[in-house]
Amino acid sequence: MTDPTLRRWYDLMHQGPKGSLQATGEMLQARSQNKLPAGLNDPAKAEERTRKIWNDHLDTVDRYNEPGKFTAFFGFEYTLMQGGNNLHRNVIFRDNKDRVAKIMPLDPSNELWPDKLWDYMDGYEKSTGGKVLAIPHNANLSNGLMFMMTDPSGGPMTAAQARRRAAHEPVVEITQIKGDSEAHPFLSPNDEFAGYGTAGWDLNNLLNSQPTKPGDLAGSYVREALKRGLILEQTIGVNPYKFGVIGSTDSHNSLSTADDNNFWGKHPGVEPSPTRSTDGFVPGINSGRMNWQSLASGYAAVWARANTRTAIFDAIQRREVYGTTGPRMTVRFFGGWDFKGDDLRGDWVHAGYRRGVPMGSDLSGHKGAGAPSFIVSALKDPVGANLDRVQIVKGWVDKGGKSYEKVFDVVWSDMAKRKPAGGKVPAVGDTVDLTRATYANSIGAPSLASVWTDPEFDPAMRAFYYVRVLEIPTPNWVSYDAVKYHLTLTPDIPRKQQERAYTSAIWYTPS
Repeated sequence: MTDPTLRRWYDLMHQGPKGSLQATGEMLQARSQNKLPAGLNDPAKAEERTRKIWNDHLDTVDRYNEPGKFTAFFGFEYTLMQGGNNLHRNVIFRDNKDRVAKIMPLDPSNELWPDKLWDYMDGYEKSTGGKVLAIPHNANLSNGLMFMMTDPSGGPMTAAQARRRAAHEPVVEITQIKGDSEAHPFLSPNDEFAGYGTAGWDLNNLLNSQPTKPGDLAGSYVREALKRGLILEQTIGVNPYKFGVIGSTDSHNSLSTADDNNFWGKHPGVEPSPTRSTDGFVPGINSGRMNWQSLASGYAAVWARANTRTAIFDAIQRREVYGTTGPRMTVRFFGGWDFKGDDLRGDWVHAGYRRGVPMGSDLSGHKGAGAPSFIVSALKDPVGANLDRVQIVKGWVDKGGKSYEKVFDVVWSDMAKRKPAGGKVPAVGDTVDLTRATYANSIGAPSLASVWTDPEFDPAMRAFYYVRVLEIPTPNWVSYDAVKYHLTLTPDIPRKQQERAYTSAIWYTPS
C-alpha cells in the first residue's frame, strides 16, 4: 500500500473503534470534496469490491426475511452529497433476490442531482419487470437543495421534471437522528411547536462546509415543501412534492431502537458513555455539532394489508404511512365530505375507507358539499407517555400563488379544564423529574379521537391537511445519560421534549 493517505487510514482502522471512526469521517469528507486517493477510484477494483459486498448483503437479507413475521427489504443508500449538502436517498426494492441480484448499487460520486438515480431506477424496472422507489433523507441539511422551486440549472421546473420526481419518490423522511425536518420557527413563527429537534442542524450543511443562510431553510423543511408543491401545481399543473412522510433512525450500528431510554447513538463511536453527550457528532472531522443535538428518532409506520415486501412496498407507494420521533403511537387519519361525530361510535375505520380517503390520498368530489371533514384518532405508545393533543396542520395557496399555513388544535386531553385562551390551548403540564429521568402519566390521555371540519374552507383554493400528535413532556436521552453517569450538564443542553407523530397529508384540489 504505497499511497500515504490509504496507509494512514489502514493504520487508523487497526487502532480500534476510535481510529476506525476517524478514518471513516475523513473518507466521507474526502469523498464529498472529490479528493479520494486514486487507489479507491480504480473502476475495475471498485466494481469487484461492490459486487462482493452486494452479494453478501443480498444473502443476509434473504436469510432473515420471514413473510408475515419479519420483512427485510433489499436496498442501498445513495449518498448524493454536493460538497456536504445532504441529498441522500434510500433506494428500496419491492422484489425478491432473483431480480435484485441482476443489478448493483449505483455510485453517486461526481453527480450533483438525483436524475442519474431516477435513470437507474427506470432501467431496473424496464430490464427486470420489478419495482423500486427512493426515499429522500430528512432534508434539514440540504441547504435548500432538497425541495427547490426551480430545475437544477435555476430555470423554471417543468411539468415533466415534477412528474418524474413524484413518480420515483412517493415518501420522504421527516425525522431522524440528525434532527427533525417538519417545520422551522423561522418559516412558521406562529406555530408554538415548530422547531422540534432543529437546534444546531440549521446552521450548516452535513459536513460543516457551507453555512446555512435564512433563504436556504424553505427548501429544507417538509411543511414548506408541501406548500411549494401546491404553488408549482397551480403554475405547471403537476405537484412534485405530493409525498407521504415516514421517520427512520439513520443509525449505522445495526440497531433499530429509537427510544430515549435505550438510545445507542448513530454509530459505534457514540454508544453510551459518560462523555458521549458532549462528544462531537462525527469523530475525525469538524462536523460543527455536539452529539447532544442528536435525536433518538424515529420510526416509520405503514398501514399495510400484510407483513410482506409487496404489501408494505405498495402501502409506501400509495403514501398510507406516517412517522414518529420514537414513540410507537397508532395514528389514523381519514378525509371526506360527510363525516360526523357519530361516526366514531361505530366502525369508523370502515366508514373512513368507504366514504372517504386515508392519509396520503387526494380528496376530490366537492360539489357544493360544504367543507371537508376529517376523522382523526391517536393511541399512545403502550409502554410510553400519554398524549397531550392532536393537531391538524393546513396549508393552502391563493389564486395569486401565495401560500399560507395554520395549525388547528383538534382534540386534547382534559378539554373541560384546558379551555383555549387567545386561540391557544394551555400547556398540558409537566411531570418530568430530571433528577431521576422519569415522568408520570398522571396528565395527558391514553387516546384522543375526533371528527373535525375545516372552519375556513375555500373550495377555490388548493390545500393539504396533515396530523401532528404531541405527547406530554418526557426526558430525552441526554437526561437518562446524566442520571446513569452522574453528569453535570450546561443549561444550554435540552433535557426534555414533547415527542410527536406526523401523518402523510390529504390533498384537496378544486374541481
